[in-house]
Amino acid sequence: MQQPLYLRPLGLEEALGALAGGALTVLAGGTDFYPARVGRPLREDVLDISGLAALRGIGQDNGEWRIGALTTWSDLLKHPLPALFDGLKLAACEVGGMQIQNAGTLGGNICNAAPAADGVPGLLALDAEVELASARGRRRVPLAGFLTGGRQTLREPDELLTAFFIRERSPRARSVFLKLGARRYLVISIVMVAVMLDVDAAGAVVEAAVAVGACSPVARRLASLEARLVGQPAAQAAELVRPADLTVLSPIDDIRGTAAYRTEAAGRLIQRALRSVAGE
Repeated sequence: MQQPLYLRPLGLEEALGALAGGALTVLAGGTDFYPARVGRPLREDVLDISGLAALRGIGQDNGEWRIGALTTWSDLLKHPLPALFDGLKLAACEVGGMQIQNAGTLGGNICNAAPAADGVPGLLALDAEVELASARGRRRVPLAGFLTGGRQTLREPDELLTAFFIRERSPRARSVFLKLGARRYLVISIVMVAVMLDVDAAGAVVEAAVAVGACSPVARRLASLEARLVGQPAAQAAELVRPADLTVLSPIDDIRGTAAYRTEAAGRLIQRALRSVAGE
């Protein structure tokens, strides 16, 4: 039997050329790749992109932030960022232990597309866009549209997710992330909530984003609640949460919790997150 192919390019064009030549499994930090293959031989051809230095790092230009897809969770935690990114940094603290945070990448977390992926709600609440590159060119897609289902994305076989783009907000914008699990650390979420509020000088909400993870095949934004929050005092935001706002979710019963419990917990976490981001 032919041995699987292993490629580790050091340049993006080389990587994209390899993808254009045939089906390859993309390997970044490996924190999802290796555990999924314990106890069985590797059979697929692999493109290891860990050597693509251009895909790692955080920068700011033309009114938006760029986070390279190979940026690790530890990179994110160490980088000086405004309060807008507090929620994403809190999520970074929840991604496994320190060894996983040192190796795992934001791009890998998103492309893996697990329903309980810790990075998704925080990036959704920031209205992140993903950049996809191939030998055919580049395109940008809203993260909300990129994730199409559990373990499913819009990425074509010849494409790499190369970066996330997040537009700047006012210095008053803040975000928060809350996670409910069976224990404090190293646990798959029962419910996750990310909230972002941007407020005016008087403390009224000018932009709101509320994302809930682990309660649907993909994390969902709560558009009805977001619309109701705009124009209201941030200090009163938690009082505006209604049960009807959660009807867009589709939680399941599993070993970690029932659907009813998840729905109830999501509502409580949203209220706590709104109080937290409002400074209470």
